Amino acid sequence: MNRSEEEKTFKDKLRREGVKIALTAISLISFIAVWWLLSIYLNGQNLRYLPAPDVVFSAFIVSLSGDPVTGLPLLSHILASLNRFVWGFAIALIVAVPIGLLMGSSKYARYLGMPVTETLRPIPPLALAGFFFAAFGVLYGPIVTVLYGVFFPVLYNVMFGVRSVDPILMDAARTQGASKLQMFTKVILPFTIPYLMTGISIGMGVGWMVIVAAEWIAAPGGGVGALINQCYSVGIYDYMFVGIIAIAILGILTTSVSRLLEDKVAQRMGMK
Repeated sequence: MNRSEEEKTFKDKLRREGVKIALTAISLISFIAVWWLLSIYLNGQNLRYLPAPDVVFSAFIVSLSGDPVTGLPLLSHILASLNRFVWGFAIALIVAVPIGLLMGSSKYARYLGMPVTETLRPIPPLALAGFFFAAFGVLYGPIVTVLYGVFFPVLYNVMFGVRSVDPILMDAARTQGASKLQMFTKVILPFTIPYLMTGISIGMGVGWMVIVAAEWIAAPGGGVGALINQCYSVGIYDYMFVGIIAIAILGILTTSVSRLLEDKVAQRMGMK
């Protein structure tokens, strides 16, 4: 590639990034403007459940030292929710990945597992949250609820990844005399990793929705879901929206990290 082509490539990349930043800014500004206008309209109708962005921002600053309902700093709520989320997510990965690999590789394991997974998969995690709290207590109930919510996206993506392995690759490996272990480690597992990363990305979104709802039931030691629930119960809507924004930021950050890892893995494997 000569110098002029390099400069053109750089300018094209710079232009794409500029367009992306501009559209992102327009999207966020439009969202805040609509929020502000809707807040003004509702307040004019004596409906004060949607505070203006500046009011929520002020509450956010105050909540860093402690909200008026629980008295806990916002960081304490975030760390409590993050702790439950990480444990539930990690256990879901440990359980779902090997089962997904097994069900994808063996038709007998699939025949055995599919009736159970297909029965449980449509059931929303919150429908079983009460049972999980009763069975595992308020300490582990939210973790198990997250585990249940994350388990199926990871399981099905891994299983689909294994079943999507190109038969030509399998035949080529057999022709080269690869053992079953080598077929698994050199062909099946690498091919499945991008599908696993997709399952992780989906699971993270589900996990955050689940943890907030689970913390509405009980959350000893605080949690963003508990903050939202308690502020809603006493009608302090500006602090309720502080919790909503906190969980949105956490979801964006964790999902962005998972997508970054997904892109890196895909690039490393030559899939992008």
